[in-house]
Amino acid sequence: MKLSQFKFHLPKELIADYPEEDRDNSRLMVLHRNTQTIEHRQFKDILEYFEEGDVFVLNNTKVFPARLYGEKERTGAKIEVFLLRELNRETRLWDVMVEPARKIRIGNKLYFGDNDELVAEVIDNTTSRGRTIRFLYDGPYEKFRKTLMQLGEMPLPKLHNRPVDPNENKYYQTIYAKNEGAVAAPTAGLHFTREMLKRLEIKGITFAEVTLHAGIGNFRDIEVEDLTKHKMDSEEMYVEEEAVRIINNAKLSNKRVCAVGTTTAKALETAATINGKVKVYRGWTNKFIFPPYTYQVPTAMITNFHLPLSPMLMQVCAFGGYDFVMRAYKEAIEHKYKFFTYGNAMLIV
Repeated sequence: MKLSQFKFHLPKELIADYPEEDRDNSRLMVLHRNTQTIEHRQFKDILEYFEEGDVFVLNNTKVFPARLYGEKERTGAKIEVFLLRELNRETRLWDVMVEPARKIRIGNKLYFGDNDELVAEVIDNTTSRGRTIRFLYDGPYEKFRKTLMQLGEMPLPKLHNRPVDPNENKYYQTIYAKNEGAVAAPTAGLHFTREMLKRLEIKGITFAEVTLHAGIGNFRDIEVEDLTKHKMDSEEMYVEEEAVRIINNAKLSNKRVCAVGTTTAKALETAATINGKVKVYRGWTNKFIFPPYTYQVPTAMITNFHLPLSPMLMQVCAFGGYDFVMRAYKEAIEHKYKFFTYGNAMLIV
């Protein structure tokens, strides 16, 4: 398929800048693939579509405060450093993106915090905006990490065009987040409350957890019309033995396996075996899913409403069917559903 096939007009007022006060009060659009019908519900109604023995697969990645603001040595020019991943714990080496990139060169020192609590040196260029930096910090690692996290800001996508809220640490995090490493939240999971998880558990739903550390590549523009030529950034992921056991048992029993979010679905498809089960997987994935694609593992998906031309929209279209999903998006706009990070939810069954 072509990039232009995923273009549609999204009114700016339909981008949700803040989450619902009660997460599970979000609106829910339900897509029934077998009948090609659409329902309009609330997220808390999701229990009605599942039964005992079905499995929800959750991405337990945890977002860390990856955006740092600082100054360049001598000139005092304001800079932004976006932490992507830690390359070496002992040498305090990090892979980052920088703005403005043209002013940040190898050898420059960068200062962060009102009292210059952290200093970093640029040691390599990786891409036009990418750099490798080394933090010059002599203290123990735990103290360094604590300082880094205190100075950092939650990496809310800039499309929201508002200051980061003091409550963003709570807003931009699933309630089951535990493995730190993401710079983008798995937003489908933001609709779950502890009460909702408990109600699902009482109904007999089983939960499996995987980890995929969502990266900044999810928000990069796709620059090729032919989607087969697009290369996704690699993201670290883990599917452990307990999750494999739960998911494969459900598949053997013909129970539903519901992927909570596109990151979860990507992890499951990366770890899929030829017979539609999953295997233990520890490594990286740059899997790019777009139509036509046949999913091996999930049989249901919970997701948000995504932006035009985004890889997440393409992945949802591959799961629900291009024509059906694009029709649903047109209906979502007509019914004024909210889109993007803090938007409403979609269930595809």
